[in-house]
Amino acid sequence: MPRAAPAARDARFWDRTARKYAKDPIADMAGYERTLERTRHYLKPGDSVLEFGCGTGTAALQLAPAVARYEASDLSGEMIAIAQEKAAAEGLSQLSFAVAAPEDGPWPDGSFDVALGFNVLHLIADRDAAFAALHRVLKPGGLLITKTPCLAEMSLPLRLALPLALPVMQLIGKAPSVAFLSADKLEGELAAAGFEILERASHGSSAKDARPFLVARRP
Repeated sequence: MPRAAPAARDARFWDRTARKYAKDPIADMAGYERTLERTRHYLKPGDSVLEFGCGTGTAALQLAPAVARYEASDLSGEMIAIAQEKAAAEGLSQLSFAVAAPEDGPWPDGSFDVALGFNVLHLIADRDAAFAALHRVLKPGGLLITKTPCLAEMSLPLRLALPLALPVMQLIGKAPSVAFLSADKLEGELAAAGFEILERASHGSSAKDARPFLVARRP
């Protein structure tokens, strides 16, 4: 299936910026570790896991040892190349990589027990299609676990500045697709896609964390 124009543009953007992205440090390491710990709580040794928007594979390398099969995917081939470089020395036989977005991935129905997406939902141009695809590839009772920046809940200066700056940056290829989500809107979209919300938490180190950790189940 040919990739939609926004997704193709986004893939080119992330291909260009992948090496720089790989060098950026994790801004809130304590919050990141809390997210990994809580995610592991939901993983079982026999699980098959799909991570979408895996970037350079940082979370995949941390979480793959907890499960039987872990497929990490991203729409950027360059991101996946870096992830494979990082994984080469780890010897994790259960970890594999794919260049794909949820909506155009090669996975059959009911392939996975858990789907993971960290810091990515606000960057997906067609979330309705992505959620439908994730619902399809999860087994009944399967979990969708995410942690996503909700830009509509960030500080007022950013909420005012970003909508003005982003269209110009996107026009010249300096920014990808970005959605201004709230946590409530995101929960509503998941519910509309057929998911049941099990958990909503905040793992950030600051008092105001605009990156809700959500766990949803496919009934």
